Amino acid sequence: MAAILRSLSLAYRAPPVIHGSVRSTSTLARFRDILGGEVSAIREAGTFKHERVITTPQAALIKVQERDGYLLNFCANNYLGLSSHPEVIRAAQKALDDYGAGLSSVRFICGTQDLHLELESKIAQFHGRDDAILYASCFDANAGLFEAALGKEDALYSDQLNHASIIDGVRLAKCRKYRYKHRDVSELESQLQESSDARVKMIVSDGVFSMDGSIAPLKEMRVLADKYNALVFLDECHASGFLGNSGRGTEEQYGMSGSVDIINSTLGKALGGAAGGYTVGPLELTTLLRQRSRPYLFSNSLPPPVVAGAIKVFDLLMGGTGQELMNKLQENTTRFRQRMTEAGFTLKGEGHPITPVMLGDARLAAEFADDMLKQGIYVIGFSFPVVPQGQARIRVQISAVHSTEDVDRCVDAFISIGRDKGVIN
Repeated sequence: MAAILRSLSLAYRAPPVIHGSVRSTSTLARFRDILGGEVSAIREAGTFKHERVITTPQAALIKVQERDGYLLNFCANNYLGLSSHPEVIRAAQKALDDYGAGLSSVRFICGTQDLHLELESKIAQFHGRDDAILYASCFDANAGLFEAALGKEDALYSDQLNHASIIDGVRLAKCRKYRYKHRDVSELESQLQESSDARVKMIVSDGVFSMDGSIAPLKEMRVLADKYNALVFLDECHASGFLGNSGRGTEEQYGMSGSVDIINSTLGKALGGAAGGYTVGPLELTTLLRQRSRPYLFSNSLPPPVVAGAIKVFDLLMGGTGQELMNKLQENTTRFRQRMTEAGFTLKGEGHPITPVMLGDARLAAEFADDMLKQGIYVIGFSFPVVPQGQARIRVQISAVHSTEDVDRCVDAFISIGRDKGVIN
């Protein structure tokens, strides 16, 4: 036996670890140089995105690591202020005690709790639809819908400025794909005519476009959908919970409740601000998605505290609290937009709490945001590739938890800095 082992050891030759290591290190070094060059180019263009570290809960007033004292926060998607609502927090804390931190599994294996079913039921009730299916995010909901629901016999028509998650989801679909100019219903109709032989046709759009605060032309889209036997899909991330008379979103804003066939939205903005997304619509669709949608099948279940917090959010919205918050949000939005317009700033959007202050130049937008921080206002400059070249801006986002004094202080800071930089007279 010893002789056999000795002969085996002599026959064995160790792999060339040194050469492999050197080659690997050299390849990695080259890769790092390439990436470093890309990052340097972003810095030189003045579009490098710094992540400010918040040390407090999300609210109208926050603290950040790089500055002492509180800042007025005007760049969160916390439209109704529910991310730190005491009842939402208590519901999440109780769920942590009762159900644990997480499921360690996907839904169809051992990751479905009664909390998940309760939330899906409340979402469907809120939107007046058959059923809802939860995802880890609306990005996942958008990634999981089109590939699962549409085949090569079908056609899809996507607005040019749809959110990146819709664009990525559309890429996965095996159907025919068309992209129409932003809110251009004439081009959309031409594409519907061109694909008249498609088995299923689906018009795909954001309800509210997050960079501009503009709203999809739903009335015209619905007319075309009925004329050409198409479905209408809306991503309602920047509408659910606060747009429309009772927060039901774009269709309610237009007085067209029930006119959208499929809705995707998020729990991470107005609806609690934590995490999670969903698809709501026909029962046949949600049933199919539970069988085929890859982000649903291969992602861990939403954590119980997140689910319980979202359940409480829908209870608040459907119990009357939401109306008071929506009224305050609209009051703040109107005041901010009116004062900024009177001061001479160029704004985008259609009365939405997303209020882009257009500056054009990327470096100007970044410097303007830095100067606002010095005056105690937390806003962020947006530039290419997040928005088109030459359309840099500061996207201000209004919340129901801002006071009238908060809004005025933000406007006053804009006016002071805008005059210093020659943006306004």
